[in-house]
Amino acid sequence: MESSNISRRNLIKSTLATGAGLALGLENASVQAPKTAKHNFSYCLNTSTIMKQNIGLMAELDVAAKAGYSGIEIWVRTLETYANNGGNLKDVRKKAQDLGLTIEDAIGFASWIVDDPNLRTKALEQTKREMGMLAEIGCKRIAAPPFGATNKAGISLQNAAARYKQMLDLGDEMGVLPQLEMWGFSANLHLFGEALFVAAESGHPKAVVLSDVYHLYKGGSEFNALKMLNGQCMQMFHVNDYPANVSREKINDSYRVFPGDGVAPLTPIFQMLNEKNVPIVLSLELFNEDYWKMPALEAAKVGFDKMKASVEKAVGA
Repeated sequence: MESSNISRRNLIKSTLATGAGLALGLENASVQAPKTAKHNFSYCLNTSTIMKQNIGLMAELDVAAKAGYSGIEIWVRTLETYANNGGNLKDVRKKAQDLGLTIEDAIGFASWIVDDPNLRTKALEQTKREMGMLAEIGCKRIAAPPFGATNKAGISLQNAAARYKQMLDLGDEMGVLPQLEMWGFSANLHLFGEALFVAAESGHPKAVVLSDVYHLYKGGSEFNALKMLNGQCMQMFHVNDYPANVSREKINDSYRVFPGDGVAPLTPIFQMLNEKNVPIVLSLELFNEDYWKMPALEAAKVGFDKMKASVEKAVGA
C-alpha cells in the first residue's frame, strides 16, 4: 500500500514537472518568435468614395490597387453597367487577380425585408441574378440592407429574421454571402441591437452583421455594442468619420469624412474589433462631395493613408 502511494506521488511529481517544462517551453517560444502583426485587419476601398468620378469598374480596380488597398467593395449597378455595355465578367475576375485585389463585397439594393410578398419574391429573384454575376467575378459577399423599408417603421424583427434566412439560404446556393447591413437613418433596422436580433434569430450558421461608424452614430447605438458581437459573425466593417459640428438628427451620408478628420471614437472602435481575433476587412465608405471633386486616385490614396494611420494609432502597425 505504501509502495503504491509512493508510486502515485512520483507519477504526480513527474507529471507536474513535465507540465511546467511544457509551459516554460511555450513561454520561451513566444519570446523567441513574437507575433509580428498587431492586427488582423485588411484594407478595402468601397467605390462609393470615388463614385462621382465615374471612371468605370475596371478603372476602379486599378485605382484601388494603386492606392494600396488589398480589397475592393464594388456597387452592383456599376457591374451591371459594365456588363450591359459589353464587358466580360471573366475579365473582371482576371483583372482583380492580376492586380492582387480581392473583390470583397458588393453593394446591392433588393427589397428582401419588406412585408409585401410580391416585392420580396422579386427581390429574391433580383438577388439571385446579382449573386450569379458576383460569383462569376469572384466576389465573396453582397450587402443586405433594409432597402425598401426605410420610411415606415413596423416590420417585425422575427419576420425580418426569417427573411434574412431566405437570403442566407440563397447565398448558400449561389456561393455569395449576404451580409446583414444596418442603416442608421432607416425606420427599420437602424439599431445595432436590432441587427444582432435578426442575425441571431435567423438561425443560420453563416449569419453576419455589416456595421459602419456613421450608421452606428446616426442610428443612436453605442459603439460599445460592438463588443456584443462574436468575431465569427463580423467579416467586414465600414470605416469613416464624422465632424463635431453636425447633430445626429441632421447628419447624413454627405457629412462622412476621412478617418481621423472627425470626432468618431476610432481608437476604441478598432481596439474592440481587433480584440475579436479574427480577420476583418475594413472598407472605406464615403459619400463626400468634396472628395468626389478630387482625382479618383488621390481621394482613394488619402483615404487609405488616413485609415491605415487611424488603425496604427489604435493597435499598432
